[in-house]
Amino acid sequence: MVIAVSVMSFLLSPLTLGSFLPSLPLDSLFSTQGIMVMLLAAYAGAMWMFLTSAPKVHTVMVSDLEIARQLYEGLLDLPAAEVPLHYYYNYEQTIGATGIDPLYMSTGPSLSSKMMNNANDGLWYQLKKNTQLHVITGASLGSKNQQRHVCFDHDCLEMILMRVEVRGLKFKIRNQKPLNFLVKDYEGRVIEVAEVAN
Repeated sequence: MVIAVSVMSFLLSPLTLGSFLPSLPLDSLFSTQGIMVMLLAAYAGAMWMFLTSAPKVHTVMVSDLEIARQLYEGLLDLPAAEVPLHYYYNYEQTIGATGIDPLYMSTGPSLSSKMMNNANDGLWYQLKKNTQLHVITGASLGSKNQQRHVCFDHDCLEMILMRVEVRGLKFKIRNQKPLNFLVKDYEGRVIEVAEVAN
């Protein structure tokens, strides 16, 4: 039994988007509302891609920035990191200025340099590929005037503790939850690194 099928009529008929998606109303897809929905979906996708690729930033508050520099750069050998894009920081200055860029202000170098230095306050280090450590001042001294480093994030302190262990520094874990440990540097200073419990 042989069945003869004519393919020529199918090849010569014009193919439209409606022939593949017959239930899709094309007039509403290309209307003003349809285009706005497509633009919003594209914008949401672009923002999701951007935010998932942005570096995660952990912040540690220290009592002395110079001693922290000696610990993180010298003893722990953390590489310096690029400061993230200015929208992470310095946003409170641009809210009041309504879009005036401090670079274009002509009041002299002192004012513009003060405004621009706010974004670079503290120290920036690379903990992992997409994870950065921001070290800022603001922690109080511990007991017996020892240095304190305080953080709200447990994972950050575990990465720092792992780095301390790998470098062979003397340390003592005082508490696991919330994480609290002591590190002794080469000059004999004891630095308390503590997680702040919520």
